[in-house]
Amino acid sequence: MGRMRIHRAWFVAAVAFVAILGAAGFRATPGVLITPLENEFGWSKGTISLAVSINLMLYGLTAPFAAALMDRFGMRRVVTLALLLVAAGSGLTVLMTASWQLLLLWGVLVGLGTGSMALVFVATVTDRWFVRHRGLVTGILTAAGATGQLIFLPVLAHLADGPGWRVASLSVAGAALAVVPLVWLLLRDHPADVGTTPLGGEAVARPEPLPGAATRALRVLRDAARTKPFWYLAGGFAICGMSTNGLVGTHFIPAAHDHGMPQTVAAGLLALIGIFDIAGTVASGWLSDRVDPRVLLGAYYALRGLSLMVLPSLFAATTEPSMLVFVIFYGLDWVATVPPTVALCRRIYGADGAVVFGWVFASHQIGAAVAAVGAGLARDQFGAYTVAWYAAGALCLLAAGMSLAVRTVGKRREDGSAAGRPDRTSESAPTH
Repeated sequence: MGRMRIHRAWFVAAVAFVAILGAAGFRATPGVLITPLENEFGWSKGTISLAVSINLMLYGLTAPFAAALMDRFGMRRVVTLALLLVAAGSGLTVLMTASWQLLLLWGVLVGLGTGSMALVFVATVTDRWFVRHRGLVTGILTAAGATGQLIFLPVLAHLADGPGWRVASLSVAGAALAVVPLVWLLLRDHPADVGTTPLGGEAVARPEPLPGAATRALRVLRDAARTKPFWYLAGGFAICGMSTNGLVGTHFIPAAHDHGMPQTVAAGLLALIGIFDIAGTVASGWLSDRVDPRVLLGAYYALRGLSLMVLPSLFAATTEPSMLVFVIFYGLDWVATVPPTVALCRRIYGADGAVVFGWVFASHQIGAAVAAVGAGLARDQFGAYTVAWYAAGALCLLAAGMSLAVRTVGKRREDGSAAGRPDRTSESAPTH
């Protein structure tokens, strides 16, 4: 009996997992640097949050252009360059002396780098390499973000509290550089590059590079913006970003510290969210292959909103059982929204689905940027984060309604060969 061969698609997915894992860890780092930077330089939380806000916004706005650039130059080149940008941005922070340098390095360079390894990378990998298990792999790769948070946050928090935040920043730079050889040697752009087929699909020729990446990204936005489903998905995902990366990801640690909880303990709780996020996101990917994605999104947003409204009453100097319940529940829901959103973009917009998702993801990060700086300003103004938690909870309930309002007509082919233009029939007004 011959040995069973592992399909090359799984190796590509493994390399993508490592790169996305690193990107998530790099992006989560500012959460543990807010208090040390405030103590050393005297910068306000609002000022430091502005750098995080720029990072989050560029992380999103870079995504659709990164998807188009991957079609033009290949995933391997784009991801390699992105890792080098992250290493430069993080490493140079040890030399900064003014707040504008934080905005440039952590805001611009790291934002551009991590944005090029954002969830559009997930969509591109799964579109090119998988037909069978596409939803499941989307969930697994999305969960890499939670794994990165789980690995990096506790380590960086201890480094920031011990040797100092500069050691933490240099560690991020070193980790980014360490991933570069792995990506360059093992990541491949198309199954045809290595003479194989997508997993579960038929052989397809390697497509010609698409010129005008920026023009294509803008054209896809123009076409998608003429359809109602795009605005429902983008609006819901903006609220998703507000309630996760922008609010909890950036301000959970300083908010817990306000109540007397040590920063390392708070970072551990945020990392614990990452543990349960892995399970929740993989399960969501599996469900997205079997359950109406609109229903999944509606349930995820509604439950998240209710949990955020409870959170202000759970903060304490010690870790109480009620806070652990929140961490488990919120972790399961953290980025479970991604697989059904990717599935809806693919179903409605066909071959342009990855780029459309890039723009939807851009709205996610714009929302995150608004929440990051808004929550910081609210803390400076009111002395507490309470208003931010309640506002995010209410917006999540609105996102649940928007998700259920999405209408699709028919199911496009899942091999990515569907027409690139959106279904005009899906523009019909939602039935309430």
